[in-house]
Amino acid sequence: MVRTTCPYCGVGCGIVATPDGHGGAEIAADKDHPANRGRLCSKGAALGETLSLEDRLLHPEIDGRRVSWETALDTVADGFRDVIAEHGPDAVAFYVSGQLLTEDYYAANKLIKGFLGTANIDTNSRLCMASSVAGHKRAFGSDTVPGLYEDFELADLVVLVGSNLAWCHPVLFQRLEAAKRARPEMNVVVIDPRRTDTCEIADLHLALRPGSDVALFNGLLAELHRRGVTATKYVEQHTAGLDEALMAARASDLESCGLPAADVATFVEWFARAEKTVTLYSQGVNQSSAGVDKVNAIINCHLLTGRIGRPGMGPFSITGQPNAMGGREVGALSNTLAAHMDFALEDVDRVGRFWQSPGMAKRPGLKAVELFDAVKSGRIKAVWIMATNPVASLPDAGAVRAALQACELSVVSEAVRATDTVDACRIRLPALAWAEKNGTVTNSERGISRQRPFLPAPGVARPDWWIVAEVARRLGFSEAFAWNGVADIFREHAALSAFENDGRRDFDIGAHAGIDDAGYDKLAPFAWPARVGMANGGRFFADGGFYHGDRRARFIAASPRAPMHAPSAERPLSLNTGRFRDQWHTMTRTGKSVRLAGHRPEPLIELHPDDASARGLGNGDIAEVTSAWGRAALRVHLTDSLRAGDAFAPMHWTAQVSRAGAINAAVNPAVDPISGQPELKHTPVEIRRLDMRWHGTILARRPVMLPEITYWARAKGAGYYAYLLAGEQPLGAARQALAAAMCATNPGPWLNGEQGVGAVISDGRLEAVLVLGTAHDERARDRFAPFMAMGRLSVEDRNVLLHGGDAADRGGEICACFGVSTAAVTAAIGKGATSLAALGAVTRAGTNCGSCRPELRALLRALRQSEAA
Repeated sequence: MVRTTCPYCGVGCGIVATPDGHGGAEIAADKDHPANRGRLCSKGAALGETLSLEDRLLHPEIDGRRVSWETALDTVADGFRDVIAEHGPDAVAFYVSGQLLTEDYYAANKLIKGFLGTANIDTNSRLCMASSVAGHKRAFGSDTVPGLYEDFELADLVVLVGSNLAWCHPVLFQRLEAAKRARPEMNVVVIDPRRTDTCEIADLHLALRPGSDVALFNGLLAELHRRGVTATKYVEQHTAGLDEALMAARASDLESCGLPAADVATFVEWFARAEKTVTLYSQGVNQSSAGVDKVNAIINCHLLTGRIGRPGMGPFSITGQPNAMGGREVGALSNTLAAHMDFALEDVDRVGRFWQSPGMAKRPGLKAVELFDAVKSGRIKAVWIMATNPVASLPDAGAVRAALQACELSVVSEAVRATDTVDACRIRLPALAWAEKNGTVTNSERGISRQRPFLPAPGVARPDWWIVAEVARRLGFSEAFAWNGVADIFREHAALSAFENDGRRDFDIGAHAGIDDAGYDKLAPFAWPARVGMANGGRFFADGGFYHGDRRARFIAASPRAPMHAPSAERPLSLNTGRFRDQWHTMTRTGKSVRLAGHRPEPLIELHPDDASARGLGNGDIAEVTSAWGRAALRVHLTDSLRAGDAFAPMHWTAQVSRAGAINAAVNPAVDPISGQPELKHTPVEIRRLDMRWHGTILARRPVMLPEITYWARAKGAGYYAYLLAGEQPLGAARQALAAAMCATNPGPWLNGEQGVGAVISDGRLEAVLVLGTAHDERARDRFAPFMAMGRLSVEDRNVLLHGGDAADRGGEICACFGVSTAAVTAAIGKGATSLAALGAVTRAGTNCGSCRPELRALLRALRQSEAA
């Protein structure tokens, strides 16, 4: 039994892994971990299904050819040395990831900023929380999250801004849901253009116009001040800049938010009345060309009321990745240095002396989007990517792919053999995956946890820190990177945090600088700061003590501004991108899980019915989404949870699992001018119906090399692959081409059935089945899946299969933990299970991670409404 930390979101849940001795493990929640207290979401609960070695990169490769580690590392080191010698250090760059452990992050940052002499290192955390970092630093003088998770439970008012907590941070949603259940008088406000599942526990949903957050919080600030809801003593003693912020706030137009006046009045009244107020914000705030101003508009309201740093109150940024905070601590953003230092002369000197650096970077480097622009233009000639997939995740993704393919030296350290980015890079270095890695991560409440390995390293895969250190050694920096293990790096990281600090910097874990190897192995979760001689953790700023030179916080005058690219007559819709409940990033891990594929098995474009009707679109159609930067082809899903004029698409699907579902190919590359964070929540697009002449589904035991068709998406099944298809060629020709492709990898005799069914059955076992028709059949996968589970088909089974399969309609999966279908839940409701508890008792749905509870509530509410009608 090994205690470790979940590799998904920034909640940082503790996990207990029990290896089974055959390369797998049983996964359970750690009841003693302070972040989750025995809870897990559907993704965390399914981690045991993601441990297989299929699709793993197990050996170094150069230009697709397997090589030794010596050859690969020599080639990387020689390549970087030659580029620097000819073009200077700013011609090289690293692009790293919140999937790295803090020790990995530290090693990469130290090498490039302290020894290669450039700050051209950025992290994919730039895509999720850079605006929050910049907003914190403008307001507080440091990148400090003031509060703790327990504040959500202690608050009388919780305001969720741009956060679908139910889907993106489910364990925190469970904690909030439980707190509200225990104290019904607690109010929850959700501020989001979409009506998400998080709204199921909201007392008020403010569906504001996209991008109008600054106007809303400016209006709140002005009204709070007008009413006298001001912590006068706190403001006078600990802040500066209120007059300028109020001037900007009073000039803002609340009507621009597009909200009912009565709802705004209720929000203001609740905020004015509830001293214990937490404002939790996430990507809907950060991923904007005005993201930093949105962050500061929120913080202004907490500074005015003094609601910061005390139990149950404060602004709270919830990060997207498991170690985004760890990256912030070691300076993995291009505009920061290690230990929360910046590029001020004294900080550059301090870090340089600590590292005994031969040539410190003296100025900020390129941020993510501009970094890959520089690769494209040839200014950066060598790039090393670690544990991330920018060809899929960055905006204008096609340009990123082209830049990497043209780059003189492109290197990737990765655990996965096939990703959009790995395919575009020349040198591929096999890194360890989650279950094999050793180190620490930091969650969104500043909680540092150990990540411990419980499976052996496969092939010749190595830790990321080791790969970095070996390259550093070949570049002549052996002494500075002579670590024997991760505990050495952690001690150095902790020592730097305390070096010449004396309370002048927020990040300090110096109490652990002398930890021995045994102590590191046993290290229990703790929150920083952890200064020598002081208790760990706690909150910041209740009594001031900010990190500007005068120790005062700054109110920031924020003025509303429109997104950089406005909708037009040519592209009138605003595209928003984000996550689905059961998938993670680019699906390299969650895509292996059968149960996680059940809820949303393919990429969708969600549209308001009015917008769909105007374009002749219906549920299940295939639509082309086009912008000025690219296109995608997605399945249409109609919903009134969006405002008319808005569209939503998930960001998970890549070229590995879909034909044209990589939506970031169409996303605009505009960024916040301060933070450099991309505007992933707003791209002007047009959407048109593609004339599909057929739709189909394939279930096959072995992967199928599909012919060229307009649309396909692949999902994992229990012992098979499921392909959801549509095409523009004649139905007969498509059927012939698909049957040939299926038989090529799933050998056996082909049998034609009825209702568009065809199958490969060998020795009585179903190897593959195809159903094609002129209409979309969203239940086909559920109908044919039972036949794939049969060892040998009886005559009756084969006849049912070839006549169209089992007609039972499961209605799609609703509970990923237990594989409970919508039909099963509906049937249970029909038999008298009219509460969440009753549904759980009958079906088990909602009794594990709770992620499906909002959808269960919606079904119960729909039943009550139909009965009332």
